[in-house]
Amino acid sequence: MQFVDRALARRFESAEEMPQVHHAHADQKMRPHVGSTVEPIAGGHMIFAGLGSPIGRAVGMGFNAPVTEADFDQLENFYFSRKAPSQLDYCPLTDISLLEIARRRGYGIAELNNVLARKLDPSETFPPGPAGFTIRAGKIEEALAFSRIVRQSFFPDGGEPAGFDEMMAPLFAFPGAITFVAEAGAEAAAGAMGDSAKMAATGAGLIIPEHKIIALFGAGTLQPYRRRGLQTAILQRRLEVAARAGCEYAVIVTLGGTTSMRNAERLGFTVAYSKATLIKDPPPS
Repeated sequence: MQFVDRALARRFESAEEMPQVHHAHADQKMRPHVGSTVEPIAGGHMIFAGLGSPIGRAVGMGFNAPVTEADFDQLENFYFSRKAPSQLDYCPLTDISLLEIARRRGYGIAELNNVLARKLDPSETFPPGPAGFTIRAGKIEEALAFSRIVRQSFFPDGGEPAGFDEMMAPLFAFPGAITFVAEAGAEAAAGAMGDSAKMAATGAGLIIPEHKIIALFGAGTLQPYRRRGLQTAILQRRLEVAARAGCEYAVIVTLGGTTSMRNAERLGFTVAYSKATLIKDPPPS
């Protein structure tokens, strides 16, 4: 992969930025009671998607120019006025002013992630998926079922954010969204669950044409169907679609040492950089 400079990093950051922007816009129509909203700030966007939601922070700040105290005033007013923590992403290619001001204002680190990227080639082909399963495009009427697969994959013992399924379902309405599911045939489903057919795994993505990238997310596999190559197959299908759509890069953002990171590296993704999500709690009311 080519050297990652500030311009390329800004493109990669849209993989975290634009899904949240589209989510807020979809929420305004589908779940207006949540109060989701989005506003531009310092070359990026800040997003609010409800109290307690894992979606909702500022992304893309400080790539085109230094960040100012006034920018942070705007940021904190946006979140604190909604009684939410002020959160923003900082990567090594962001202007150092962002980190300096955040440190002075008492921000801490909420999360560390790796940004992995892979160059795409429209002539590249991949082998068929594992026997006994059908990899196909998701359908809008499957939105809640799709969300349930992701929830059960990441929170098998419960403890997911309230309204998780409804929170994820709007992605089917995003412009540029792609979704795939792996469906088990009768024999594979019977061996795992006793069903005649079963949705076994999911994967989603968002084509961001202005940056010529696809953001990859929404990957989940139910426990009985793991270690069968389903996530690799779903990832390959998404890479094919993105390359044909004119994307130059595919981007995955994940915690280090995860199955998602391992699967991505096996398909040629490399770590472009690591980044932090910074957080500051609202003042006592």
